[in-house]
Amino acid sequence: QVQLVESGGGLVQAGGSLRLSCAASGRTFTNSTMGWFRQAPGKDRVFVAALRWTDGSTPYADSVKGRFTISRDNAKSTVYLQMNSLKPEDTAVYYCAATRPGYGLAYLSRRYAYDYWGQGTQVTVSS
Repeated sequence: QVQLVESGGGLVQAGGSLRLSCAASGRTFTNSTMGWFRQAPGKDRVFVAALRWTDGSTPYADSVKGRFTISRDNAKSTVYLQMNSLKPEDTAVYYCAATRPGYGLAYLSRRYAYDYWGQGTQVTVSS
């Protein structure tokens, strides 16, 4: 069992940066693959980034490549999403998620690949 709590959201101007954190509790965090998703108003929840436990691979959605970076600190049981060069279209609720360590990279972009979810943190980017 893994419990996830996101933080770090807020209001930022376009071009600015934010770093989201996801604090995990539970005995299985250190061998979990972690992911970030986001959901804009009236839209589906979509994949942003993942960090696979087995080899450290980090797939990203095309819309955030080169701007966002996912990382983790196992000693703190925390996964991060560094978001730079933010755009108004990045406005959404961001969710952290955890799943088993060995899934293929393509599978990690699917919502149903993840077993545990946080409650979300709001990110608003003004133009």
